[in-house]
Amino acid sequence: MSYFYVAMTILLTVYGQIALKWQVGAAGAPPADWPGRARFLGTLLAQPVVLSAFAAAFAAALCWMLAISRLELSHAYPFVSLSFVLVLLLSALFFGESVSMEKLLGVTLIIAGVAVSSRG
Repeated sequence: MSYFYVAMTILLTVYGQIALKWQVGAAGAPPADWPGRARFLGTLLAQPVVLSAFAAAFAAALCWMLAISRLELSHAYPFVSLSFVLVLLLSALFFGESVSMEKLLGVTLIIAGVAVSSRG
């Protein structure tokens, strides 16, 4: 079950990032003045998808607490870096963001790092 909680931590975190990017992108650029920025953020905070992203972050924190209650932190924590891999792939899929060779090399190193660190 511990690895299930690690996986849920990752998936909920990634969901939150993708959902926030989607809503911020849909809202457009924030105004230059501080009152306008406050209204911009207030409008975003009223969006159900944004609220679900915050709820996902909270649920991820709860899952993380359950995960590390049974796993060593130094063993479990490297798995969280897999969120970078998923965010790269999903941001390319949903938002058309670029996937450069440098980014691919980076996520390859992350995956290799997780594979190595999970053995010890």
